[in-house]
Amino acid sequence: MPDEMKADLWRRWKAGESISVISRQIGKPPGSVFTVLKHHGGIAPESRKARAGSLTRNEREEISRGLCAGESYRTIAGLLGRAVSTISREVNNNGGRDPYRAIAAQEQALDRARRPKQCLLSREPALRQTVLTC
Repeated sequence: MPDEMKADLWRRWKAGESISVISRQIGKPPGSVFTVLKHHGGIAPESRKARAGSLTRNEREEISRGLCAGESYRTIAGLLGRAVSTISREVNNNGGRDPYRAIAAQEQALDRARRPKQCLLSREPALRQTVLTC
């Protein structure tokens, strides 16, 4: 369920609408609405906040424009008041100079920031095996 739809669901739930009314309004089955509500105990989760110091959507747009104009990482970093390594890491994490797109980079950053995350040992079988054999 998209975030906008969940926001509408929570707004309607807070206003006192029933699960069946909400499901008709957002076009989802009542079971889906119930699952979202149950997962959070019927209390809307706090809205997501970006960590202090993380790149903003506008900064990612400036990076994208700079890359299209052929500017160096150093030039882009100077314009944004950021470290060159921050710009380099951002571009490399999102496909490189040519395929970098600000909107896609923003979406990927939000996805990478989601919590809870699966623990490292469960994500990396080789590391898990190394730890088990020690």
